[in-house]
Amino acid sequence: MADLMKAADGKADASSGQAGKSEPQQRSVRVVVLALMIAMLLAMLDNLIVGTAMPTIVGDLGGLEHLSWVVTAYTLATAASTPIWGKLGDMYGRKGIFLTSIVIFLVGSVLSGMSQDMGQLIGFRAVQGLGAGGLMVGVMAIIGDLVPPRERGKYQGMMAGVMAIAMIGGPLVGGTITDHLGWRWSFYINLPLGAVALAMITIVLHLPRRERTKAKVDYLGAGLLTVGITAIVLVTTWGGSEYDWNSAVIMELIAIGVAALAGFLFVETKAAEPIIPLHIFRNANFTLMSVVGFMAGFVMFGAVLFLPLFQQSVQGASATNSGLLLLPMLLAMMVVSLIAGRVTTSSGRYKIFPIMGSILMVTGLFLLSRMDTDTTRFTSGIYMAVLGAGMGFLMQITMLVAQNSVELKDMGVASSSTTLFRTLGSSFGVAIMGALFTGRVNDEMAARGGAGATTHGAQLDAASLAKLPVPVREAYEYAVASGTHIAFLVGGSVGLIAVVASLFVKEVPLRGTGPEKAPVAEAV
Repeated sequence: MADLMKAADGKADASSGQAGKSEPQQRSVRVVVLALMIAMLLAMLDNLIVGTAMPTIVGDLGGLEHLSWVVTAYTLATAASTPIWGKLGDMYGRKGIFLTSIVIFLVGSVLSGMSQDMGQLIGFRAVQGLGAGGLMVGVMAIIGDLVPPRERGKYQGMMAGVMAIAMIGGPLVGGTITDHLGWRWSFYINLPLGAVALAMITIVLHLPRRERTKAKVDYLGAGLLTVGITAIVLVTTWGGSEYDWNSAVIMELIAIGVAALAGFLFVETKAAEPIIPLHIFRNANFTLMSVVGFMAGFVMFGAVLFLPLFQQSVQGASATNSGLLLLPMLLAMMVVSLIAGRVTTSSGRYKIFPIMGSILMVTGLFLLSRMDTDTTRFTSGIYMAVLGAGMGFLMQITMLVAQNSVELKDMGVASSSTTLFRTLGSSFGVAIMGALFTGRVNDEMAARGGAGATTHGAQLDAASLAKLPVPVREAYEYAVASGTHIAFLVGGSVGLIAVVASLFVKEVPLRGTGPEKAPVAEAV
């Protein structure tokens, strides 16, 4: 009996010791997550801030004909490097690779701010995009290493909040910086944020020690994937704008993309350490979440593009506060994401959220497709809130389920693949919805005798609109409402794929916080 009591006392002491350590450990995780959110904010803010500064940049550097490449170079580098960063993290350790991506991003930011002509700016934006490709993947993969899926829901609201802050604050910050400090500071502003993230991550981030692989990087697979992704992004960027969809350039890019991706799939079956291990797609939940993530990206960025345009052109809203126009959608997304995360953490159940999210997303799109020249801002705000609620259920749950569907050794490639599918979805969404929108606007303007107003494209700014004769302006407002209708109608129809995919998700128990799962400190 005495021995039993001693043993019980020993267990009590051990458990109390673990309890005593758990709170500091939780505080440490929260500090790390805060640093990761700063890095995440860097990646999300950049394009929004720079987009606001672009007119001033062109006025200073010239090269208007190359303006689109300032954005395209960044997007291409980000998309192409995303899967490679994820794989390198799995192979050589997450912390060092993530810190490297931050440094490359900051170097690209400094060089972009020092650019003397448009050619230099485009090249340095590609360097910046290369680093940005590792930021989002690194954040998601590190959180996947540190926080078990069952506990990860606690941080969903924080991630959604960062996204909302970036989308609302980006244009405002960009305009303020450009007006008062000059456009170069739209790049230099990344330095203090990046320095804080670097310092915090270096000091407080400790990950499980992993045995580094001796296999070589799959350079051939990486090259083929880069060519394939580049071709896809260029097709979706140039198609219908720079070149006709049936032009020789677009057809050649499609052929190159298909050939490169087919070669990539073949190489991945032979590589010792494939960039994207194809076996992860044998897991039905991972594949389904990739489909849902693609659709969420398709819809999300299309909405971000067309909603401010509708409110500025049709409802007379000011372009200065364009980020605030999306507030109903972003607030709904943030609140719903927070609730979904808390429920997932407390119950361990999540299947209902992709289903609800997909249904609300499609419902919101069909509601938005009903907007016309008489729709009030209050009504459109309600429609946006429905869409935002759907996105709130989807944005982080897709990553959570995808990460829970693979082994811990594949956490990086799971995170990068999910991010890549969302990125490609956004490229297709902007391209397809944009082509439909532009075509409908031009057709309606031609039918109503106002074709001359859109000779330089389907989008007119507030100053240009104010100069139009009343009949032409009214025709344009109707045309934009009609273009928005067809864009959101098609988006909602495509979004039904996400509803179907969500119905087939299996509720596999989330990995929890057991002693065997708890991360151990890594001496780095």
